[in-house]
Amino acid sequence: MPQPTIRVQRDDFDAAAESALLTAGRADIGAVVSFVGLCRDEAGTLAALELEHYPGMAEAEMTRIASLAIERFSLIGLTAIHRHGRIEAGGQIVLVIAAAPHRQAAFDGANFVMDFLKTSAPFWKKEHGKDGQVREWVAAKDADDAAQARWQDGIRE
Repeated sequence: MPQPTIRVQRDDFDAAAESALLTAGRADIGAVVSFVGLCRDEAGTLAALELEHYPGMAEAEMTRIASLAIERFSLIGLTAIHRHGRIEAGGQIVLVIAAAPHRQAAFDGANFVMDFLKTSAPFWKKEHGKDGQVREWVAAKDADDAAQARWQDGIRE
């Protein structure tokens, strides 16, 4: 089984370079799906997000999720990078790249990883408003739980 590339980092990432690294010298990959999550400005009211994580545990959970995706969708490569620290509106937060022999497996694998990262990985977000106010930690969303629940069939917790 391929080993996923997992990183939690403060610095920004280069999605194209990460994709090139994942696919370099590989002729067995038929599809690559990448997802980049960005910090949106919430209709002009948000200046930045502050992201915190539980060091060690965040990487372990990301590895667990990525390994499940590799096994479930027969992925032949997977990269997941999640940033922490202050991220300005428009900045990149998360990258998931799934490589597979066929497109549906790559799409499903990337989607699966994102749905589980949103609900299972120990990351917390605090909003910093353009008005200078630092808001409370962002609560989990029912929609994220519902998105994850659709994958539960066949998942070992």
